[in-house]
Amino acid sequence: MDDEPLKDWAERRDARIGRLRAVPAVPGDGPRASHLNPDAPRAIERWNGHAWELYGFAASLAEAQAILYPEANEPSPPGPVPKPLGSGTGKHRKPQAPRPDGGGRAQR
Repeated sequence: MDDEPLKDWAERRDARIGRLRAVPAVPGDGPRASHLNPDAPRAIERWNGHAWELYGFAASLAEAQAILYPEANEPSPPGPVPKPLGSGTGKHRKPQAPRPDGGGRAQR
């Protein structure tokens, strides 16, 4: 039997507890894809380990995304600024014309 141990399954299930999702509040069996009705209100649901439960409401897709992804609204921490490429003859650079003094790479 190649079944997963119950302990591993329970850890994987518990890691998902608290996950949020936004469900468009459209009447009937209308389109439920988020990009089709960006101005439709959303029900924010939270996974409790067994079922999705109501967590809150959002007036639009943009407001729902702000609730679901709060880290996207935070400014990114200042990090090191990459240096521009310096002069040199790396393998990725355009080969230079041969020098008249015979310098440069030897031909094979």
